Amino acid sequence: MAAIGRIRVGGKSSAKVMGIINASPESFYKGSIRTSPGDIAKTAAEMQQSGAQIIDIGAMSTAPYLKTMIPVEEEIRRLRVAIKAVKDSCSLPVSVDTPRAEVAQDAIRAGADAINDVTGLKYDGKMARLVAEAGIPVIVGAYSRSTVTGRIAGTLSALEESLSIAEQAGIKQDRIIVDPSIGFFRQEGRNQFFTMMTDMPWYTRDIEVLSNLGKLRTLRKPVCVSVSRKSFIGHLLNLQPEDRLVPSVVCEAMAVINGASIIRTHNVKETVQALAMLGLIR
Repeated sequence: MAAIGRIRVGGKSSAKVMGIINASPESFYKGSIRTSPGDIAKTAAEMQQSGAQIIDIGAMSTAPYLKTMIPVEEEIRRLRVAIKAVKDSCSLPVSVDTPRAEVAQDAIRAGADAINDVTGLKYDGKMARLVAEAGIPVIVGAYSRSTVTGRIAGTLSALEESLSIAEQAGIKQDRIIVDPSIGFFRQEGRNQFFTMMTDMPWYTRDIEVLSNLGKLRTLRKPVCVSVSRKSFIGHLLNLQPEDRLVPSVVCEAMAVINGASIIRTHNVKETVQALAMLGLIR
């Protein structure tokens, strides 16, 4: 069991919906981009009204197939605007999606309730200690600097390394959430935020992980899954991001069936409805 703000995740609690707001114009799904304070505030309020329990703000895209690195100062500027807008417009806790400790530190000062690091505390050597000292929860993504297998064993190994880093830094065990990093295991990429694998196609790996999500229970941590409009859906069904809603929601429901505690999504209203229906028929 963990908690982001007042929202408990994991254990026997129902799966929580985390709405995505991207303050990054370079993000892959243009429908998620909000850059002005007014648009961010309006979206956050709508997400709360639609049933989201957490909001995740990103200010720099980490999509592995994009070249999206921006200066630290720009990421900080975007996040300051976005965090204030969200905090002023709704009462939901906020996680901040960044792999950089300097950005995370500023976000925490601005009111972030959790850090979401797609590199599992491995990109920036200062991140683990920062999170430990702040005493806030962290979502650690499966990530490795070495080539790994796309099988679920590779994901487990990468996450186990992150859990070891967290323990050594003094992050409390009940403040750690794991994420299998759907979309981030690739044969090649254009930034430093993907994990190299060569034993299977990247889209096959993502299906492999979703199908075997229950095996992450061995880590004894809540699991956050983000499949919303991801590229494996586009590749398998030949769909652009704006047309991937229905398969995204299907994958999200399957993730919950297989043990996910948090669903991170662009599609708050539809995902909330789908999970509510799932709860009624299970």
